[in-house]
Amino acid sequence: MVFTYSLPSRENSSTRVSLWRRLKRIGAASPKGGVFILPDRDDCLESFQWMAQEIQQSKGEALVMKVEHFEGLSEKHVIEFFHSARKKDYDELLPEVKTLHKAVGKAKVQDQGGHDRLKKLRTRFTEITEVDFFRSPHAAKIKELLDEIEAALHPGAEEAASIRALNISDYKGRVWVTRPRPYVDRLACAWLIRRFVDAEAQIHYSDTPKKDELSFDMKEAVFGHRGNFCSFEVMMRSFGITDDAVKSLAEIIHEIDLRDGRYHRSEIEGIELVLKGWRQSDLADAELEARGILFFDGLHVALAAGEKA
Repeated sequence: MVFTYSLPSRENSSTRVSLWRRLKRIGAASPKGGVFILPDRDDCLESFQWMAQEIQQSKGEALVMKVEHFEGLSEKHVIEFFHSARKKDYDELLPEVKTLHKAVGKAKVQDQGGHDRLKKLRTRFTEITEVDFFRSPHAAKIKELLDEIEAALHPGAEEAASIRALNISDYKGRVWVTRPRPYVDRLACAWLIRRFVDAEAQIHYSDTPKKDELSFDMKEAVFGHRGNFCSFEVMMRSFGITDDAVKSLAEIIHEIDLRDGRYHRSEIEGIELVLKGWRQSDLADAELEARGILFFDGLHVALAAGEKA
């Protein structure tokens, strides 16, 4: 999609700078002065349309077009414009990431705000990746460094190594149990059980497991918190689930459940708000589970689409 605009000559420079910043924030690339492009996606079209409306309300002119191709430009060249734009963003972030990466080996780095610095860098990195529509190769190095920083600030290798691999087929036809009033970790575990372990599983809600019931996310559970992993992460690792979207979902569940600042994803706040609303409503456990299954189905599809974009 193509967006071009002009403002009245009397319009002050702050308006022009504001528009330029917004175009950068939504990930628009500019193959030519005054011409901005985005992929043909509904959210991108909406961004251009809102900007066009605001410009027109300011007595300016704006045009949004869908084009099949650009004369003289191959698809590869168009993608390179986006890669170039994102490279500038990543290059601005990289020095700060390198500085923190170097500092994590020093004593008292946590006292010096290492966690807060990592959170800010993760947030900025996420903001860039959300508009990195064609997966620029320049993101890989920063992601690697951020992951290494995270591992240093949140050691968990020993806990991961101690999680025993299990055979999914041994857990079909079983009865599962967890505490009543399921919230984020328990709802996510129920979804994981039904979608990756046993679609016909029986799941009960009780504070007291019966003999032979598989307990999860409760005291002395078969699948419970281990080290700095929430129950969902433990279950995911136990059954060897390597689906990328499930891994992304695990980061969201971890942060809402443990609040340790390990993951910084833009989806967290909205997802937590929905789950809190359910928890505060007078819903039966079965209804909470049913809603959770549909909710996490949708999240999984959206996260999978994001991984492939």
